[in-house]
Amino acid sequence: MLRGLFITGTDTGVGKTVTAAALMHRYRAAAPLCYWKPIQTGIEEDDDTAVVRELGGCAEQEIFDQGARLPRPVSPHLAARLHGSAIDVESMIPLVAGEPPQTRWIVEGAGGVLVPLNSKEKMIDLMARLGLPTVVVARSSLGTINHTLLTLEALRSRELVVAGVVMAGEVNPENRAAIEEFGNVPVLAEMPRFGVLTSAALGPWSREHLDREGRLAEFLHV
Repeated sequence: MLRGLFITGTDTGVGKTVTAAALMHRYRAAAPLCYWKPIQTGIEEDDDTAVVRELGGCAEQEIFDQGARLPRPVSPHLAARLHGSAIDVESMIPLVAGEPPQTRWIVEGAGGVLVPLNSKEKMIDLMARLGLPTVVVARSSLGTINHTLLTLEALRSRELVVAGVVMAGEVNPENRAAIEEFGNVPVLAEMPRFGVLTSAALGPWSREHLDREGRLAEFLHV
């Protein structure tokens, strides 16, 4: 059984990868962290694992680069079909079965919680199989309340623990308040759009502003 956090989002491109890298900065001093993206599409254009390695300032042992790696930046089910292969939730589990038990995982999903992996399974099925508490990354802009509440409802319908929400973009106090109130969930941080996004910029911000109250420590078992 893995221990750690699963990073999901209300949409694709919302900021999951940057949030994962930020969590590496925030909590590596407290626990032996390892980042893993089990399913990645569009690998020829965007390698999220490489991005986290760079933005998170990760050592080699902090990156686990195994899983479904598919060309074309489309939904996993379609990427696999076009590639002549298939994604199966159960096939992901043996990949990490032999990893050290003290490792705390930062696992990043592909797209949102209901993105299809195959004709029967969705991303949320992988999340349920791993059973990790979830951090939801949401935009701060108009429309985020509905998208975030729908995501929270889907997660809770599978009895998945929601550890918190990270909002990305310009600060929007009203949207933050609405998500916390109607979603019954803490907003762990409001992550800005960095002028120049580098490990040197992300690290200090993460340590100072991400999860200031240390809420995620209990979920990382530190």
